[in-house]
Amino acid sequence: MDAIRTLHPAYFALVMATGIVSIAAHTMKMPAVPLALLAVNAVAFPVLWALTAIRVVRFSTDALADVTDHQRGVGFFTAVAGTSVFGSQILILLGAWTVAMVLWVVTLLLWIVLVYTVFTALTIKKSKPTLDRGISGGWLVAVVATESVATLGTLLAPGLGAGREPFLFVSLTFWLAGGMLYIWLISLIFYRYTFFEFSPSDLMPPYWINMGAMAISTLAGTLLLANAGDSALLKRIEPFTLGMTLLFWATATWWIPMLLILGFWRHVSRRFPLTYSPLYWGAVFPLGMYTVCSYRLASVAGAPFLLWIPRVLVFVAVAAWVLTFVGLVRSLLRPSALRPG
Repeated sequence: MDAIRTLHPAYFALVMATGIVSIAAHTMKMPAVPLALLAVNAVAFPVLWALTAIRVVRFSTDALADVTDHQRGVGFFTAVAGTSVFGSQILILLGAWTVAMVLWVVTLLLWIVLVYTVFTALTIKKSKPTLDRGISGGWLVAVVATESVATLGTLLAPGLGAGREPFLFVSLTFWLAGGMLYIWLISLIFYRYTFFEFSPSDLMPPYWINMGAMAISTLAGTLLLANAGDSALLKRIEPFTLGMTLLFWATATWWIPMLLILGFWRHVSRRFPLTYSPLYWGAVFPLGMYTVCSYRLASVAGAPFLLWIPRVLVFVAVAAWVLTFVGLVRSLLRPSALRPG
């Protein structure tokens, strides 16, 4: 029971990472891998919800403390993104439109409840940490959660017939809101990077969400572009959408060398131990998302020369998933199985 009491709110990043790597493998026509990862998520998704429900009921004090914690509170947004990515996975691999629609509705409701609950709690709490102690790349999961509403919504839109226009409008507003939220948060994160002391322990795996948030924003943009022919509004702003999508992809690309350099500094130069933590799923997710968004961008932007990126990166994403999953399995053999590392 102690493992459930200390369950990290960000554990739904496991579903996020598994879902998007599955979609990436499907996109690049890898055999067996997409359905194998779907099977993993078919188990992980309900199990995590069951554990979360038990935690909320049996250990409500701990769960409430997480909501008001500047580091752990934002982890709840992985439940939003995880639900959406699982819905996208089911829709793309199985064509189960109705199930995906139900998961989109759940995603939207979770977004409304969690985004405003967590940010309100962090705003009105009396005792707050300094910026360097309170913010990390994990805050950008709020962007991922927002963009996830747009991605699954846009994927579902073609099945709505005459109702797709307002549905695409909702997706468009979430895409734009996620982009604005990224600007707010990355400004604070970059400020923390460059004007406060930075130790290896501060460079947590969720800093990869710096890139992942822009990757899913790129994906959402490419999906909106692909649906522009079905929406008068999207058709009118198509050049703007393409320009913003390219901006998001360029930003995601800029982050990759920076994060690799900092990772080398952390684990090689400063010899920080590389041990399993549920937070590492937040590093696997961006790799899968960048693979998928680059593939989609090559198509909608008429840039086939970009296809080498997903063709190479899909193997990196799958390998990262396997290594992290092995770490998870090994951790489950220990008493502290579900605790953050």
